[in-house]
Amino acid sequence: MPHDTTLIGTVVAGLGVAFLMGALAHKLRISPIAGYLLAGVMVGPFTPGIVADTGLALQLAEIGVILLMFGVGLHFSLKDLLSVRRIAVPGAIVQIAVATALGVMLGLWLGWPFAGSLIFGLALSVASTVVLLRALQARDMVETEKGRIAVGWLIVEDLAMVLALVLLPAMFGARGDEAGAGANGAGLLQSAGIVLVKVVGFVAFMLVVARRILPAVLHWVAHSGSRELFRLAVLAIALGVAFGAAVVFDVSFALGAFFAGMILGETQLSRRAAEETLPLRDAFAVLFFVSVGMLFDPKVLVEQPLPLIATVAIIVFGKSFAAYAIVRAFGHPNQTAMTIAVSLAQIGEFSFILAGLGVGLKVMPPEARDLILAGSILSILFNPILFTLMVRRIRAEEAPEAEAGPEASEAPAGTGLVLIGYGRVGSHIGSLICGRGAGLVVIEDQKDMAAAAEAAGATVIVGDATKESVLRKAGLDTARTLLVAIPEGAEAGAIVRRAREINPKLVIVARAHSDEEVDDLVRRGADHVVMAERETAARMAERAMLAGA
Repeated sequence: MPHDTTLIGTVVAGLGVAFLMGALAHKLRISPIAGYLLAGVMVGPFTPGIVADTGLALQLAEIGVILLMFGVGLHFSLKDLLSVRRIAVPGAIVQIAVATALGVMLGLWLGWPFAGSLIFGLALSVASTVVLLRALQARDMVETEKGRIAVGWLIVEDLAMVLALVLLPAMFGARGDEAGAGANGAGLLQSAGIVLVKVVGFVAFMLVVARRILPAVLHWVAHSGSRELFRLAVLAIALGVAFGAAVVFDVSFALGAFFAGMILGETQLSRRAAEETLPLRDAFAVLFFVSVGMLFDPKVLVEQPLPLIATVAIIVFGKSFAAYAIVRAFGHPNQTAMTIAVSLAQIGEFSFILAGLGVGLKVMPPEARDLILAGSILSILFNPILFTLMVRRIRAEEAPEAEAGPEASEAPAGTGLVLIGYGRVGSHIGSLICGRGAGLVVIEDQKDMAAAAEAAGATVIVGDATKESVLRKAGLDTARTLLVAIPEGAEAGAIVRRAREINPKLVIVARAHSDEEVDDLVRRGADHVVMAERETAARMAERAMLAGA
């Protein structure tokens, strides 16, 4: 019996080839994103072999963006968003202006009309939601001050692009020139007013109406006791709000999903909702990178090398330098400025939409779209490398403090307790120990979390706990107990091994998320490894036995 297998074939080809190329990238110790992009090129229309449906792939990728932004919203409260408005709003506006101006100059130099050059510049100014959030989540930065500024900056960029997508057709019309812009100034102002009203209406609706309805629905489903129904409710809210925001208010899917997650993030069910959407979020995020690769025509590398180099330079260096200068001008430290600059040194989904609009309006030549796609792929490939270099630079700046700080000789010697990581688990440990008046040394590499530990009464060492100099500064050679509370199993294993070499008599307690991590930590020298599932089961069984006795 014949079936239309276009959708199934696209998913199978995308995920299957992405798995193979992602595994190869992991084996070569490079970012799996590079493998996913290459997989897209392999199944795209510009290379021989399997050809997946590009249109379907782009729609599947949009679902990934929705779920990813929903997950970020779950961990990003309205208070956090408002707290960074003073830097995110002016910073994003100035950075967009600088990148757009550079793109316009490049377009005019290549002989394109001003309208096409303007759209080209706008496409180079907006960062990819998926890439930025993936980079922050991989380094546990979303809930830090740097992460909040980056996400807030991204939201402002999205709002600006929503406005641009409505105004550009009114400015340049279907004739492909700027002639209608001046003659239709009243229409332009009217379009801008309509967009502003819709955005304000959407935000008001979410904060006034949806803020009461969505949590109530999710709590009702949770009390039903059905995990399947709860998972379905979370997905229906994420996708439904995103789709409704786009259809009714003309805002982006990503922005609608972000606000839906932010509202549910204020409830006690936010963590469970995040866990339920994680598998689908990861799968569709992979499809996003595959879809980007499918749009790429490798011929542009040979036919337009100099314009391509200039395009990548604007994305990676031009707008990043502007972002760095803006953040520093607002008085933020060098580490925050570098994080924001590197986070924005790439382009993605909105860039593709703007490129399609420019070609559709017949004001931007097809080769400009090819440069945007090539610039996107190359900047996405470079972004993990830039993050690695940034982390090394930050650690190099912190190294002198870790080795020669005034508290190195005085703080940790008599405490006996050292805690590594002051995140979700570490902060609870620290509050319990400090609350009982016991001395505690905390090693933390995130400045805002370190400040929280210091406020709780702990002695704080800001630095990378995998470095021997930092561990020694914390007094590990004379300490009694080491508590490793970071969630990364591989990094925790390296810390445990190094700590055991420094102090063979040290009692080491670590956390793990799987049996494999437990075995690895014990093999490297941990005395006790706590796995949440085992501890929960043991406490429940203990309570049951006591009740039965």
